[in-house]
Amino acid sequence: MSTDLLGTAPVPALLDYHLVGVGAPNPTVEGILVEEFTRHHDFTTTGLDSAAWTPAVGWWSAAALSRGMRTDPEVLARVLPASRQRAEAVYRALGGGQLPGETVLRTHFRDHQPIATTAPLRLGPAHPPAGFHERRVYRVLFVKDLDAEQMTSLRTAWRTPADCPSGSAASGRRDTGTEQITWELRRVGRHLAWGLDLTALLSTDATEAVGSTLAELTTVLRGHGLIPVTTERFS
Repeated sequence: MSTDLLGTAPVPALLDYHLVGVGAPNPTVEGILVEEFTRHHDFTTTGLDSAAWTPAVGWWSAAALSRGMRTDPEVLARVLPASRQRAEAVYRALGGGQLPGETVLRTHFRDHQPIATTAPLRLGPAHPPAGFHERRVYRVLFVKDLDAEQMTSLRTAWRTPADCPSGSAASGRRDTGTEQITWELRRVGRHLAWGLDLTALLSTDATEAVGSTLAELTTVLRGHGLIPVTTERFS
């Protein structure tokens, strides 16, 4: 399956970029926030590093801001996910000059935030279907919301069928011959968040396709305005 089904996403940046200060009724941009999740070998989240920059202060620890935008609706309303290219333009426009490369940006990460993890829960059949070596189920949690235009764009990019599963806002699939990967986006947590549920059927021990698909889908959803919180595994 071509990457078009993932939403024609660019190659994901290693770091996540956000604009800070965006909000109604007078939208402005005051600075940028840079984040990076740390992960287990199975792609589940173990922690989060972050730093923010504003013209008056320069670079500062953004641990409180990173936590706040995932728990406080008022803080969340003032943060918007962005591409590195957009962050570069904002950094330059606010007088920062050339945005440093990602290796340099990591030197501003000072307050690592651990994210508690548990052993994978069993969700679904204990054994994969015939012909497959392993079955994995993941959920990537997101905050913020999607408007009607963004949802239509996402459903079109993923070629979501009209009869997609009940409760699913958008869905898609990728079949490489050795891996069969399907995903659904749905409301979770009393409609306070979005969950990207991904099921991977693997015919070999190679799991690279799982990690790359999770990364690409997360990039697509960030491009549609959602902010990732954590990646969990259920089997």
